[in-house]
Amino acid sequence: MKNKKTALLSVWDKTGLVALALRLAAADWQLIASGGTARMLREAGLNVTEVSQITNQEEMFDGRVKTLHPAIYAGLLSRDTESDRAELAAYNWSPIDLVVVNLYPFEQVVAERDATLAEAIENIDIGGVSLLRAGAKNYARVTVLSEPRDYPDDLTLLQDETYRWHMALKAFTTTAHYEAAIQDYFTALEDESPPLRLTLYPIQTLRYGENPHQGAAYYSTNPVGSPLDGQLLQGKPLSYNNLLDLDSAWKTASSFDAPTAVVVKHVSPCGIASAPRIEQTITPAIASDPVSAFGSVIASNRPVSAEFVKNIGDLFVECIAAPGFTPEALEALTRKTNLRLLQIPLSESRTDFELRTVVGGFLRQDVDTGDPFDAPAWRVVTKREPTAKEQSALEFAWKAVQPVKSNAILLAQTDGEISFSVGIGGGQPNRVDCARIAGERAGERAKGAVLASDAFFPFPDGVQAAADLGVTAIVQPGGSLRDEQVIAVADEFGLTMVFTKVRHFRH
Repeated sequence: MKNKKTALLSVWDKTGLVALALRLAAADWQLIASGGTARMLREAGLNVTEVSQITNQEEMFDGRVKTLHPAIYAGLLSRDTESDRAELAAYNWSPIDLVVVNLYPFEQVVAERDATLAEAIENIDIGGVSLLRAGAKNYARVTVLSEPRDYPDDLTLLQDETYRWHMALKAFTTTAHYEAAIQDYFTALEDESPPLRLTLYPIQTLRYGENPHQGAAYYSTNPVGSPLDGQLLQGKPLSYNNLLDLDSAWKTASSFDAPTAVVVKHVSPCGIASAPRIEQTITPAIASDPVSAFGSVIASNRPVSAEFVKNIGDLFVECIAAPGFTPEALEALTRKTNLRLLQIPLSESRTDFELRTVVGGFLRQDVDTGDPFDAPAWRVVTKREPTAKEQSALEFAWKAVQPVKSNAILLAQTDGEISFSVGIGGGQPNRVDCARIAGERAGERAKGAVLASDAFFPFPDGVQAAADLGVTAIVQPGGSLRDEQVIAVADEFGLTMVFTKVRHFRH
């Protein structure tokens, strides 16, 4: 038995474990495991040696102490030297050649709203972290696997020191991140602003930044990540500006439940449409502002079909992002060789905070993902209630206005099936100018449209401008000192107006 290669397996996430263990057993490895890991392997018909048989010590304190024993750590830390082998033999211990460990889900537990301190403490892994560090320290002889996706199909990789080095680096990265998460949690119990740590990996050097004289690169929190966690199916590598625009377009499109297309130019949406079928969305989204749509990027929250492509027509587009492309769509799009196609899984997790640089430091804020779950109910503040059609258009417009740069104004229509923007104004120092720009974009389509404003109207002049355009309904947060004047002007023109009590500034 002592001449066999030995693997120690102790995992929380048991994905792929049995398949790996079967490969090891077939290669005549000895398997050591404890607790639930040992039970799972036995149920799979594998011969497993319990950790307690190696240590001659039963688990203690409901499993809190299992692997913390010199017999285990001597097996991991012993070097491949005559003196170390002799010292191990003197204790009748054997070297351990492979350690397969992943950790208690501390971060997932404390992310739950109702997680208690006791639950957090019970999910602090002690033995697992120690096993990873010991195996990684001795990478010259020991392989350490800290993620199921790294389990090799070819066991000869375990003999490759370069592979062991990379797995050791990943293990040290894992334990460093884990310890930082624990520190941040405990710090936050005393201080609302714990230290913020970022480990970013260079993924792609970009041709240049916003302008040719600016160097740029894309970094990811995942060492094997990709730009926007997507797969580039066609076209040149994404540029700095492409990535900014696609990020805005994708976040906007994926925030809608209904099939939705979004057209973005210079980070701000210029057209948004939702419909029962994704093929119905792209024409009205482009029509919202066809001038700005030239050279834009498009995001779809449904797979792109040939009909969707046909409805784009001859419009020059830089990029299209979608969760998929049908074979027919890809065939049609291959004729546009300069068009970049980015496939992004809809289930891809998002970061929960944003960072921006300022002189001497950084600003951090939670991501605005829409109205909070405990937001107050909308309140009609005018004499006239919205019609069913206006209510539907207002709900669409309120979601669509949120990604637009402040002072954001969005005009929208609905035909009862398709809801779409007809004019968008944003990024101006005052709200009246944004209403004017949205009206210019909409033209005659402003008549009968609804208006969404990301923040309150500080003066009645914004509502006056909306009435002059022919708008019939307004949704806005409310909360201005002059709300009564604003409401009075809306009533004067027979408009209906809803207050949301939620603001969505985007600077």
